[in-house]
Amino acid sequence: MIRRSSPAARGWAAAFVLAAAVHLGALLTGAGTLADVSQWLLMPLLAAVLVTATRWPRGHLVRWGLVALAASWLGDSLPSLLDGDAAFLAMIGCFLVAQVAYVVAFAPDARRSVLHRRPALLVPYALVLVGLVAACAPHADTLLVPVAVYGGVLTAMAVLATGVGPLVAVGGAVFLVSDGLIALERFVPAWDLPGQDFAVMLTYVVGQALIVGGIVARNRAVRRAPVRAAERQVLPA
Repeated sequence: MIRRSSPAARGWAAAFVLAAAVHLGALLTGAGTLADVSQWLLMPLLAAVLVTATRWPRGHLVRWGLVALAASWLGDSLPSLLDGDAAFLAMIGCFLVAQVAYVVAFAPDARRSVLHRRPALLVPYALVLVGLVAACAPHADTLLVPVAVYGGVLTAMAVLATGVGPLVAVGGAVFLVSDGLIALERFVPAWDLPGQDFAVMLTYVVGQALIVGGIVARNRAVRRAPVRAAERQVLPA
């Protein structure tokens, strides 16, 4: 979808890919400062892609997608100014806002999602949610309720994402994996995934990029619909 967008959108997309590659490379090589700085750039660059790849009227989906990206950027940057539990809570709070924004963005398409069309597919999402909460519960202590609430909103986002389009659906599922990895590392002492930080950020970057790509595709399809309707009206019977 980005390939068929404006030169500005392609330029911002290239900048996002470069920043993501630098960030992931910094994680692999242990370059902490470079990893932090490149992470702060990711969501603003992706927001620039979304703005330049869509056209007015951008509508509900694009507007709330931008809100989600802004909240995600705060979740990426604020924790670096804090320490310990405060940093973690700031991150969770910002990403909770991001997930709520995505839920609001995707909600108008709920009837096209698995929630209505294929309710049997809700089972895997429910199992993931229950499994994560159950795994985190023994060591979450006073954070159990916030963790459960966040998990519920995150799962709702992934479910509703299936109504927007295939790219958004996959992006929502990958985002769910990313946040699930964070929860397991934080609350499950036995969890020891090699390359944990790399896996979290890879799935985060891919998930967000797929969501934005899907929103762009949906915006383009909506804008084409009136044109196609007008073309059908002028065709001879």
